Amino acid sequence: MSLSRRSFLGTGALAAGAGLGAMSWPGLAAAEDYRALVVVYLGGGNDGNNTLIPTDGGYGDYRTARQNLALAKDSLVNLPGTIGGRNLAIHPSLQPLMTAYNQQRLAFIANVGALVEPATAAQVLDNAVDVPPFLLSHSDQTAIVQGWTVQDDLSGWAGRGLELLPSRLLHGTQAITTSSDRTLVLGRRSPVSVLPNGGDHWWGMGSLREPASLGTQSLQRMAQWQFANAYEAEYARSYGRVLSDATYFLGASDRAVMPLGDFGVSGTQGWLGERLRNLAGLLPVFKEDGLKRQVILLTWGSFDTHANQLGTTGNTQDAQFVTLAKALSAFDAANIANGLGDNVVTLVMSEFGRTVRPGSGGGSEHAWGSHWMTLGGPVAGGTVYGTYPSLVLGGPDDGDRGLNGRHVPTTSSDQVGATLMQWLGLSSTQFHDVFPWLVNFQQKTLPLLRT
Repeated sequence: MSLSRRSFLGTGALAAGAGLGAMSWPGLAAAEDYRALVVVYLGGGNDGNNTLIPTDGGYGDYRTARQNLALAKDSLVNLPGTIGGRNLAIHPSLQPLMTAYNQQRLAFIANVGALVEPATAAQVLDNAVDVPPFLLSHSDQTAIVQGWTVQDDLSGWAGRGLELLPSRLLHGTQAITTSSDRTLVLGRRSPVSVLPNGGDHWWGMGSLREPASLGTQSLQRMAQWQFANAYEAEYARSYGRVLSDATYFLGASDRAVMPLGDFGVSGTQGWLGERLRNLAGLLPVFKEDGLKRQVILLTWGSFDTHANQLGTTGNTQDAQFVTLAKALSAFDAANIANGLGDNVVTLVMSEFGRTVRPGSGGGSEHAWGSHWMTLGGPVAGGTVYGTYPSLVLGGPDDGDRGLNGRHVPTTSSDQVGATLMQWLGLSSTQFHDVFPWLVNFQQKTLPLLRT
């Protein structure tokens, strides 16, 4: 039995929208009503201190505190003008992103991190505020910054938010991951679709391109098996869902036109470029098929740079930034060329930052606040949002008793998430259902996107 795209989308929309009442979201044109949030998650904790660097008087503090990790001032790529009274620059490997920054399509968000409530370094040191648990743990902070609230709810903020969108925006492939990592896009009651890279059509002895073949028909029959046992029934449903997703994504891949830009897909660092190139080709197909809202998660990188953070090879931050900048720049250019320049926002985030003080191995240690990026036509770019921290060890933003330079975030990751989910269609009245800790913040969103 073959599964048509129309029947699949209809079935997926019913499944995703079950139990949700229709809601209105004024101002979104039905004909062009496609919006996608692409999240590039830098695994391991990216060092924001060498991502966004002061070039004013703060460079002296930076140079003193960073020691052997300090980048030479004349190597930095200056951001035009003053921003919040500061002169700032970016890592030299991020140079390709300056085109988007100068076009006001790229913005940085300073000192972002998971927060239970607004906090200063002094309050943290005095134990006067609640803070997220296990602050220096990769796994815990990855889960929390992507949506866990430590309340037996393993879903993520994008997954929860998608489930609350108006019913006319829902469909079967709204929450997507490109790997086994899925917390961000996992909903409370809706599944996550896994997007493969390219058009692999073989499932064992069955080809999804040959629906009439014996092997593929056997796969389809397995997806329809009925079981009295609840566990076996759930397995059959999950299997059927995965098969449906694979069938749809294969068809979309066969119709996609892959962009020709330089995504940096060659060599050992080609994974990110390959995925973003594949995605750039698929997004116009998703829009053509009538899909309305999507959040796509790509987890990439080895940014746990305890040692050998500097250098032009391997998994140094310097080398990975070359890959990141090239892939992001090509992805944004491809979206513009495909007519989706104003339909896609890319968020670059990580679980936490690194200490200002270097570690003993030519790297840095786990910290808290870091700097994120947003890219795309809807972004009110060409600036830095939030408050840039002091880089003085033991200074006003250092929440570490050992004076290692662990910035207490001044912007909550939930404020960033709420801003982006509102762009996708989430009502501000639903913020606290998706971001429970936002109840503690007077300012719920950032002026990050164009109005």
